Amino acid sequence: MAEQGGSAPVVLVTGAAGGLGRGLVQAFAAGGWRVAAGWHRQPLGLETESIWPIQLDVTQAVQARQTVERIRARWGRLDVLVNNAGLTADAPLWQLTLQQWETVHAVNLTGAFHCAQAAAELMLAQRRGHIINIASFVGRTGARGQPAYAAAKAGLLGLTLALAREWGPHNVQVNAVLPGVLATGMTQPLGPAALERFAQANVLGRLNTVDEVARFVVFVAGLENVSGQIFQLDSRIGRWT
Repeated sequence: MAEQGGSAPVVLVTGAAGGLGRGLVQAFAAGGWRVAAGWHRQPLGLETESIWPIQLDVTQAVQARQTVERIRARWGRLDVLVNNAGLTADAPLWQLTLQQWETVHAVNLTGAFHCAQAAAELMLAQRRGHIINIASFVGRTGARGQPAYAAAKAGLLGLTLALAREWGPHNVQVNAVLPGVLATGMTQPLGPAALERFAQANVLGRLNTVDEVARFVVFVAGLENVSGQIFQLDSRIGRWT
């Protein structure tokens, strides 16, 4: 039975313990949403009346279905799914192992597939829902040393556009957001010099922030007539640096 005492919208954020994931959780909660915060290896360490941490390995279809069922049982609805879980294994193709390739795709692409498929049953029954996929600029342009990540994110863009067409007649929206390079744990190994090069590849000469990306995702989540769109949030133009 759904929890009583509130009609606030419900969102599931995957990869919630990462830098952007935590920002998304906090931004949705600040906007009055009830947030199911899916974390995998690193506990979220953040639980409030409106934030519910759930351990979730997106590479496991059964866990994705069980998570959506737990959300339905507790809150009776799921309005938005943010497919944010992601990782990278950077290496030139000739050095990339099959295990690295498969792991990157399992999390970034197949994980989004599992979660979208799990959410679909509830959203299609509601005739209302919104899936927001956190993709990447490299899915459009490619990047030296990132063949696995670029291919997975390109697939995520294709999945976004296909599902938008497939589920539009059922009033379920699907969009993608390209957050740009962010100063998070994922990019920390690159070092300050590399991050500065990425900043200078933007016409504004600076990187985006987790806070700005999170606020934009919450904004998009509240729109009702936007689907099949890919939103790039930094000021980079043309090829990857």
